[in-house]
Amino acid sequence: MRFVLIPGAGCTSWHWHPVAAELRSSGYDVTSVDLPCDDPSAGLAQYVDTVVNAVPDREEVVLVAHSMGGFTGTPACARLRVREFVLVAGMVPAPGERISEWWGNTGYDWVDGAVDTFFHDLPPDFAAEARRQLRSQSDGPMTDPCAFEAWPEVPTRAVIARDDRLFPPEFLRRVTRERLGFTPDEVPGSHFPMLGHPRAVADYLLI
Repeated sequence: MRFVLIPGAGCTSWHWHPVAAELRSSGYDVTSVDLPCDDPSAGLAQYVDTVVNAVPDREEVVLVAHSMGGFTGTPACARLRVREFVLVAGMVPAPGERISEWWGNTGYDWVDGAVDTFFHDLPPDFAAEARRQLRSQSDGPMTDPCAFEAWPEVPTRAVIARDDRLFPPEFLRRVTRERLGFTPDEVPGSHFPMLGHPRAVADYLLI
């Protein structure tokens, strides 16, 4: 079984590396995708192509999307053999919705930009490296409609992080219920539980 790990906005495969290591140590194949986030000419279709092209032909996968990666993973489900789709602190898109619209459509209340919304639960040195590994997120995909007409007909799970400051649990719990019809599961950690609690995230993926 192969796990395909999709990063969120401005993130890279590095931000998945602790979970990738846990999954590999359990005997699974892992593909961690790097999206063209710093290429202003790359739209959402190119993000989806990047994921699809990273998967060996016709191999069945568990597709895992972090944060804004939900907008990439959802349409990718139609082009891959997906055993399961898992959202981790994920933005749940509506059919045809644009990333730029999601915030208003979901009633998101912007957090104070001075607050560390990403890595507040990590040791200082590790948090500094996590920030260093971030890339610029271009506006390329932000106004492209998310190209699906109905939620993919694949088993779907969602997990939120209990100490997430970017997408507070009560907010993402509501959005997940409204859009997917079920209550998300929970793991410890901040918006990047795969860095702060990789074993918990890996255990969740392996359920």
